[in-house]
Amino acid sequence: MGRLQGIICLLSILVLINDATCSRNDEQRLRFDKNTGQFRILQVADMHYANGNKTPCEDVLPEQFPTCSDLNTTLFIERMIHAEKPDLIVFTGDNIYGPDTTDPVASMNAAFAPAVSSNIPWAAVLGNHDQESTLSRQDVMKHIVGMKHTLSRLNPFGVDVIDGFGNYNLQVQGTEGSDSVSVLNLYFLDSGDYSTVSSIPGYGWIKPSQQFWFQETSMKLQKNSKAPALAYFHIPLPEYSSFDVSNFTGVKQEGIGSASVNSGFFTTLVEAGDVKAVFTGHDHINDFCGELNGISLCYGGGFGYHAYGKAGWSRRARVVVAALENKLNGSWGTVESIKTYKRVDDEDLTVIDNQVLWIKTP
Repeated sequence: MGRLQGIICLLSILVLINDATCSRNDEQRLRFDKNTGQFRILQVADMHYANGNKTPCEDVLPEQFPTCSDLNTTLFIERMIHAEKPDLIVFTGDNIYGPDTTDPVASMNAAFAPAVSSNIPWAAVLGNHDQESTLSRQDVMKHIVGMKHTLSRLNPFGVDVIDGFGNYNLQVQGTEGSDSVSVLNLYFLDSGDYSTVSSIPGYGWIKPSQQFWFQETSMKLQKNSKAPALAYFHIPLPEYSSFDVSNFTGVKQEGIGSASVNSGFFTTLVEAGDVKAVFTGHDHINDFCGELNGISLCYGGGFGYHAYGKAGWSRRARVVVAALENKLNGSWGTVESIKTYKRVDDEDLTVIDNQVLWIKTP
């Protein structure tokens, strides 16, 4: 970053102006691969990391239990990074399991260590268990934001009032040497933990202040380009209940753990028009993707070994691949398709459930 640009960035932060020149970790600008024309995202849902090798696994086969711990989660991430070589790693909450965590900072450092050591950019949002140790929700997110190679943000610059911590967006540019305009936009939101309204039981939800920020951000981005977008947060929307085995890919093995009220965020997404798929966690033994009103609603599938699961049903991770149009002159165009699949934690990291989420129409 040049001296003048650095001064501009500092001033922008001081006056809380959302300036594109002050994007966090500018040296890690996200771009599509110039050889393949692809951008690959690895989603890691519900690690539930606690105290490393001292933490036992949940819901594994009897023969796995004696040697199973948080370190199995670490090994799974390392294997996925090696196999996929993602351009971005996204952690969609319940990254640590607060009730069993004696030192949340140490637990976060260990949980995110494979991403940090890989030198691959990564981003994270919070779930409903991350803050259930000795740190507040804000302090948990502050620690994440300060870690190496992360693009996570505490909240957007220039927004004085917004609920939660970890609401931000990232822009993915085309291949190296192409225009600086974003060709894929990523939204990250804090879906909360538990309801703070006494008359409303259950989990939290995405609040009006967050939806307003999303709407404003989406409108600004769409003025520059009509790039497709993806959204990542922890707690599934009530609309995830719209599907059955006839209209989704994957499995549904438990109820939808959404908030007990509908905050209308799905309608907000539909109205905005740019988000083509939403990715959540929270319900560990659901891993399906279904399409509703032009938006795919997807689970990551349970990843962590200290999280509840189903014995004999492998932990898994979701991969998203956005691909650019390959033009006749050999150059790359805008995003042509968005596809997804999962890998399960077996000997071969078997690929399952290949699925097309979106294809650009002429």
